Amino acid sequence: MVRVKPFAAIRPPKNLVTEVAAPPYDVLNSQEARNMAGEKSLLHITKPEIDFEPIAGEHEQRTYDKAVANFREWQERGWLVRDSKPCYYVYAQRMGERTQYGLVLCAHTDDYASGKIKKHELTRKDKEDDRMIHVRIQNANIEPVFFAYKDNEELNAIVAKAASAEPEYAFRDENNFGHTFWPITDDEVIARITDIFTTKVDAFYVADGHHRTAAAARVGAEKRGQNPAHTGDEEYNFFMAVCFPESQLKIIDYNRVVKDLSGLTPEAFLKALEEDFTVSEASVGEPYAPTGLHNFSMYLGGRWYSLTAKPGRYDDNDPIGVLDVTVLSGLVLDKILGIKDLRTDKRIDFVGGIRGLGELSRRVDSGEMAVAFALYPVSMAQLIAIADSGNIMPPKTTWFEPKLRSGLAIHSLD
Repeated sequence: MVRVKPFAAIRPPKNLVTEVAAPPYDVLNSQEARNMAGEKSLLHITKPEIDFEPIAGEHEQRTYDKAVANFREWQERGWLVRDSKPCYYVYAQRMGERTQYGLVLCAHTDDYASGKIKKHELTRKDKEDDRMIHVRIQNANIEPVFFAYKDNEELNAIVAKAASAEPEYAFRDENNFGHTFWPITDDEVIARITDIFTTKVDAFYVADGHHRTAAAARVGAEKRGQNPAHTGDEEYNFFMAVCFPESQLKIIDYNRVVKDLSGLTPEAFLKALEEDFTVSEASVGEPYAPTGLHNFSMYLGGRWYSLTAKPGRYDDNDPIGVLDVTVLSGLVLDKILGIKDLRTDKRIDFVGGIRGLGELSRRVDSGEMAVAFALYPVSMAQLIAIADSGNIMPPKTTWFEPKLRSGLAIHSLD
């Protein structure tokens, strides 16, 4: 089973939360962060390059030094304050009519090393290194990772009871997504939550934050090697996560846009697609969304098309082969367009489904891209099956929304 613990969060006073809390570091570029950041915004800590004129490089030593100075200053000014005792926290996010309730807790780095914290994506060493530096210099997890776990009825009941009380924080962000937060301070409830996870929950699944998870594990291993009296209970062995029951999570589509047709005319490209797909033009002027697994939406030359992979072109018994990202990559991106590595090829870009189909047509109509593809979203059941099997999804397969708001809780490694 997984190992968890409560922690004394460093967090903003109730009256400052909307000024301090911010989007995660990786959803804004530096200029967007500068435009958004108010005086007290956590962006000055997570993206400190915005404090220089002109904006500094993200990986410069002065940028890292500024992050440390800002984190210290925010605490000295009382914009971030440490709780008096270790707690668990309930964090609810609302998007439209759907609300998901997560527990903010500390997971153990040993569970990542042993595979009890299961991943579904590969990580890049350069991004791991950058996140590792941030954890090391701050001696803290400034931003949480996003985990899922298989539903447990008693945990669901505990969370529901906590969420029936008056919240500590309740606000809406710039996207009108709701964020609500409750500390759990009762010692008996805290002990019971710990007991349930350590006796009933056999795994965590990384939904979002693969690089932050890997970086936290690496910092823990580094500190372990520096401590001859290491026991495994030190705070540096733990890192902050928000953990949601799988039934409450919904994966959004993660779509593709491509710069050119690899020398083909639109007519020749459509003809090439017909070898592996049933191709039909959708309603003129109306965006077309995929209707199910193995059905794709394509925007080309001002028109929307439906592409349905023909039987025998995919393997429903293969947890990776059944994914539509695999089908599209193999039969279109590689076979026709010559895009073999989604991580490095500059001809392809990725668009989260939260931006809508209109973003796909906009980028093609602007001339920036030649063709766009929308995919049917992966399910949580597929993600868990792949993680349980030890397989890895292709790059840019899953998109979770809403994103966790940074600054509601910070975990110190002291």
